[in-house]
Amino acid sequence: METESVRSGHSGHSSHSRRSKGNSCTTSNHHHHHHRSRGYRRSSRSDRPFSISGGSKRELGNDRRNEEVIEVQVLPQDDNWGDNTTAITGNTSEHSVSVDDLSKLEKEFEEGVSFHCHRLIGTVIGAILASCAFLSPIVMVILPKIETLKWKVQKCGPECDGLLISCSFKLLILLIGTWAVFFRKPKATMPRIFIFRALVLALVFIFTFSYWLFYVVRIVEKRKSDYEISYHSIVLFAVSLVDALLFIHYLAVILMEVRQLQPQYFVKVVRSPDGESHCYNMGQLSIQRAAVWVLERYYRDFSIYNPYLETLPSKTRKPLSEFKFYDVDGTPNNTTINGQSRAVLAASARRRDSSHNERFYEEQEYNRRVQKRRARLVTAAEEAFTHIRRLRDEQGPAIPMVPSEAAQAIFPSMARALQKYLRITRQQPQHSMQSILDHLTLSLTHDLSPKAFLEKYLTPVPVLQNDNENVPVQTWALVCDVLLSRPVERGCVFMLRQNDVSLLVSIHSLPHFSVTEEIIYPKSNKFVLRLNSETSV
Repeated sequence: METESVRSGHSGHSSHSRRSKGNSCTTSNHHHHHHRSRGYRRSSRSDRPFSISGGSKRELGNDRRNEEVIEVQVLPQDDNWGDNTTAITGNTSEHSVSVDDLSKLEKEFEEGVSFHCHRLIGTVIGAILASCAFLSPIVMVILPKIETLKWKVQKCGPECDGLLISCSFKLLILLIGTWAVFFRKPKATMPRIFIFRALVLALVFIFTFSYWLFYVVRIVEKRKSDYEISYHSIVLFAVSLVDALLFIHYLAVILMEVRQLQPQYFVKVVRSPDGESHCYNMGQLSIQRAAVWVLERYYRDFSIYNPYLETLPSKTRKPLSEFKFYDVDGTPNNTTINGQSRAVLAASARRRDSSHNERFYEEQEYNRRVQKRRARLVTAAEEAFTHIRRLRDEQGPAIPMVPSEAAQAIFPSMARALQKYLRITRQQPQHSMQSILDHLTLSLTHDLSPKAFLEKYLTPVPVLQNDNENVPVQTWALVCDVLLSRPVERGCVFMLRQNDVSLLVSIHSLPHFSVTEEIIYPKSNKFVLRLNSETSV
């Protein structure tokens, strides 16, 4: 059964989760220090599809009003590789739905027939219309030649043969162009219709229907009379349909592929809650297509989001509210203000003023520990790789090993250093021991260096480097106050949400650049040298 991963604090402390409806659940370990931290729900990222679903802020805010789900996950500090503990409580309300049920329903929808139909309906309709339009000229030319229909047509002369050859090559060019530009797997499922694609499909349908209508009225109906139909006119009619389809294909390429290439907007993407941001230049797109465009850059440029890094290891400080202050002397100078003494307010102010200083030194200490364990890991990997060499480079007798056996032989010498580095950088849930052995086997197979092997763990970029993100479908919710099929414009803001990860996208128009010309005249481009006693020249 799939478990839910959540934000965690330092493993040396206990974790507490509290809901706002008065029902609370607390899990603690056997340490002496306790502290409270709000629990966050995070569903597993292993089954998130890459599709866009429309929604509103009110709907997203009220869909889990009756839930009482509390989840806590603590990163371990023992010697067991990749071991973790997850505690999930049940619902306290009989009317609420658990996260397990929601994840199962979402997974069933993604694997069901309705999701695949919604995903492929546009492609299927486009393929059917394109096939009918492509086969129509061929059928128009072949029908008069079928003997069972007994059409009375004139023989095809040299001009007619030239038109047939031209029609064949035009159809071949149309087929190759359609395959190269439009024959591909859809990369996103969007909630609204794609206006330009619908326009192109409508033109294909109208042109094909119109040509068949005129073909039936002007050609098919005349075959019953004694008048012989000119086969040259039939071929010319079919060639005109092919020319129309070629122009429609050209229009589709302009509207759907070329129009968006010219940069017109400046896009800023900010990820919450860690605050990482990137900026891009984007062309003219609709809001839903801009969301897909942003997600493509997100999975390529952003670093892996690690919720465990939100709470850095820090010293346990006892909250000020647990101290009690007593007025022993009972002096009138120590009067209370709103139930708190002046001493309490002064201590709270001093603590608030020094909190930024403590945070600074805690982050510096954490970075120092990360750099230290990073250096140990690089050294351990370099020493481990020195024990392996190709069999052809060995002069004396040796026992041959396959890459998997060689990886298992040298992995124990660097396992402890790698485990400590993954633990302090909160990457343990992302990498299992088997996945690390597979990556080490691949590195040895291709003769990679130790630093090339460690790149996957030292550089958390891009998002798709995380094995949990490599799934066939990723689901994101698109939140915007404007209709999603409308084009983006200056000041447009929308948000993409996937569980606890949110991408805030703001659109700004690029300025108009006014470039003027200045001429440097040779007479004014001359200099003189000034000498005085204070200069060294």
